Amino acid sequence: MVDGPGFRTSIYSAGCSHNCPGCHNRQSWDFNQGRQMTTDEIMAVILADPFANVTFSGGDPMYQAEGFTELAYAIHERSNKTIWCFTGFTFEALLAQPAQRKLLEQIDVLVDGPFIEKLKNPDLLYRGSSNQRLIDVKKSLKQGKVVLYHDPMSLAS
Repeated sequence: MVDGPGFRTSIYSAGCSHNCPGCHNRQSWDFNQGRQMTTDEIMAVILADPFANVTFSGGDPMYQAEGFTELAYAIHERSNKTIWCFTGFTFEALLAQPAQRKLLEQIDVLVDGPFIEKLKNPDLLYRGSSNQRLIDVKKSLKQGKVVLYHDPMSLAS
């Protein structure tokens, strides 16, 4: 429940080159860790819980943008689940990369930016440091500027 609002199925990717000091998931930095899974295998896990939405985390899913885009399409085709994604890249940097932009177009909320230990704040909603943003991706793409997400169930967003 820390990977977004409500119950969520979190899909963790292997590999991250941001190497943020104080990262809570250092074991996910190694691109050779984990195990490969097909989209259908992951979808079976996702669809097993009809009440949970989906979060892409890691590592950093943007290093595997093509695979996560395929998965996002499958999620949208077979369910009405929302998709959140955590990345150490900024929204603006992702827009400039075709494969990452294609994945962005399938995401509902992006938590962007590297974790910065000196900006750590345990009171922040769904993120670790105050530089990270909760971005409403659909509205941001439509308006051509970053639109922050505000959780309707929380006053702390």
